[in-house]
Amino acid sequence: MKVTLIVAALLALSGTAMADQKLAQSKACLSCHQIDKKVVGPAFKDVANKYKGDAKAEEHLLGVIQKGGKGVWGNVPMPPQPGVKPDEAEALVKWVLSL
Repeated sequence: MKVTLIVAALLALSGTAMADQKLAQSKACLSCHQIDKKVVGPAFKDVANKYKGDAKAEEHLLGVIQKGGKGVWGNVPMPPQPGVKPDEAEALVKWVLSL
């Protein structure tokens, strides 16, 4: 019984991770970011590591998605993403921070 519950929980979590990766693809995030390597912007895993344990990370990253940002990862700015709805931005931030 315990094994079944653990497997079910892992499947649910991996389904969420895949859904949020698909959201990242649909919003063109993966044009500039990859999960585990730098492209134009930082790798999502590097973002997760940088903000690990930071209580204000979600709020900060939501602002970066909505308003853009520059200077944290080098000279290339991240433009605002007006096509990403607030609930989508929240899902993306939670996914990135979970990596």
